[in-house]
Amino acid sequence: MKPALLLLSALVLPASALPWIDPVPSESMRDLAADRPDTTESPITVDRGHVQLEASLYDWSRERSDDVHTFMAMNLKVGIAEDTDLQFVWDAWQMENLGGPLQDRSGSSDLTIRLKQNLWGNDGGTTAFAVFPFVTIPIGGGMGGDEWEAGLILPFSMELTDRIGLGLMAEFDWVADGARGYDLEIVHSAVLGFDLTDRWGCFTEYVGVLKEASYEASVAAGVTCMIHSNLMLDAGLRVGLNDAAEDFGLFTGWTIRY
Repeated sequence: MKPALLLLSALVLPASALPWIDPVPSESMRDLAADRPDTTESPITVDRGHVQLEASLYDWSRERSDDVHTFMAMNLKVGIAEDTDLQFVWDAWQMENLGGPLQDRSGSSDLTIRLKQNLWGNDGGTTAFAVFPFVTIPIGGGMGGDEWEAGLILPFSMELTDRIGLGLMAEFDWVADGARGYDLEIVHSAVLGFDLTDRWGCFTEYVGVLKEASYEASVAAGVTCMIHSNLMLDAGLRVGLNDAAEDFGLFTGWTIRY
């Protein structure tokens, strides 16, 4: 089934007509793969018939004198086919403290719906690749916009050694410009992940964002801990490399699979 038809099916068909009524047995599930905590997304999808919640318990960022506090930034993922999952991304609450003349504001974010289609490497191999388009829907939560937005994410991963992995990503975002038009923003990133032990891991990442009149460059690093095969905790930090990027950020969260 084509990705567009899968998305339509998930939104309009009753549960009895959808492929996740026949879940993959727990003993046959893939190793837990998450799109968090780094910016670089994973090309691996959630197993058919299973649900995965990835959430940031708390995320703080600072740019000059402005602070943004985010609580429960969530990505709810549902495996709807062997190589396809459907994702719902939403920030439950944000508080923006502005040090300048602009007014502080708070509320929830807009809703982003994403459809990840793995093209190869879902069930083994040294490389993996996926495509996933997304659409952002304004829902009037206080921290979103007034226009629909869309984009396309292209994540790639490669196993360098038994304990070191490389992830690369290109993302193309059509972002509302506030004047009933759209600007193209291009995100590119590279991450190195290291398995320190069977439970503990760490990563280091570079992220660049090309906007119409600026380029934002930042680095991030963090740690992960596998509590068990279906639960991972994470924490880390981000640092801006130029004036256009946010100065500093901290995050902590988890990934759990059912």
